[in-house]
Amino acid sequence: MAVNPMEMMKMAERFRKFQAAHPKVVEFFRSLKGDVREGAVIEMSFTSPEGVKKTTNMRVNADDVETIQTLLSLKK
Repeated sequence: MAVNPMEMMKMAERFRKFQAAHPKVVEFFRSLKGDVREGAVIEMSFTSPEGVKKTTNMRVNADDVETIQTLLSLKK
């Protein structure tokens, strides 16, 4: 699968905007950089404005480690 350079630029820009709006989330993942490895569990929670709560988790696999490292390597 070929990567479209324009799409990659858009993704990098979206990530920069997300990082500016939510610095604690990005910093949280950066703090895990050496700890995120296969077998680890990441848990996420969501609460809607109406108070509806949803929680899920994922067991990290090798592809996830690579994806997280790639996203965190994007420059500010």
